[in-house]
Amino acid sequence: MAEYINIRGQSIEVVASDPTNPTQGQIWYNTTSNTLKGLGVSSVGSWATGNPLNTTRGDLAGAGTQTAALAFGGNINPPITGATEEYDGTSWVNSPGSLNTARNLLAGAGTQTAALAFGGQDPAITGATEEYDGATWSPSNPMNSARYGLGGIGIQTAGLAFGGRNPPGVELAATEEYDGTSWANSNNLNTARNRLGGAGTQTAGLAFGGGTPPYTTATEEYNGSTWTSVNSMNTARRLLAGAGIQTAALAFGGYDGTYQNSTEEYNGTSWTSNPTGLNTARSALGGCGTQTAALGFGGQPGTGVTAETEEWAGAGSPQTKTITAS
Repeated sequence: MAEYINIRGQSIEVVASDPTNPTQGQIWYNTTSNTLKGLGVSSVGSWATGNPLNTTRGDLAGAGTQTAALAFGGNINPPITGATEEYDGTSWVNSPGSLNTARNLLAGAGTQTAALAFGGQDPAITGATEEYDGATWSPSNPMNSARYGLGGIGIQTAGLAFGGRNPPGVELAATEEYDGTSWANSNNLNTARNRLGGAGTQTAGLAFGGGTPPYTTATEEYNGSTWTSVNSMNTARRLLAGAGIQTAALAFGGYDGTYQNSTEEYNGTSWTSNPTGLNTARSALGGCGTQTAALGFGGQPGTGVTAETEEWAGAGSPQTKTITAS
């Protein structure tokens, strides 16, 4: 039988633990697990369990990336919280600063060191807006339309708010743009809804899902001025999370009468359902990141709330695989 060294022209590294930063195509033998492994690429996207939030909660907001994320606000079931946590790609650390207005069903945008929190209920419906500098939250000018269950995307100096509810039971289509100081009204969504998902920027946004009621698959693209209806999602749901940009978005979790683990990818034209979903089906979770490297955290998997965190690796992402005879 031909040996690997004669086929590939290199020896197989023998190690007690998997390499920290392997390169694609690298193969090694793990003496602890007695397995032959290699770094390839995933054929489909998948979720992996990460370390949990310090504060168990649902109806929270998020900002940032998979390796530099921010979680804030939410419902501990009860009470409502302003707790803020930072994620470094491995674990969550409590921030020294909490929201000035504790609230749930709020929206978030921006990065871990320059985030924006807006809307929600505390339990009064609010339009309160706050900016985060990496350590503390500072109040800014409130939204023109106080609401909860809204969508939010963009960055701290160019945020976008859309949809929501106010008063309870009345779905909104209102859209507002934030310039780093104040909010200005823009054109409405075509489909009024609450507890929807979003992705993208203030000039290239995406709104999807939500409650109309009951649940919708409606997807709309925003060009910095108006919303245009495009191809719908495959699974109607509300209380879902989103990540990515307008032409490469990710939708995950939610509720359609049952708690969802469904994950879908949008390519700028249509949605495709991924064969596997979240490890824990849930609604009212926070989300951030990109279509190929997203983060889902917290939420409601049933009657209670959870601190669970999951990391998404999209198709084509590096993936360690165990090599077996076939």
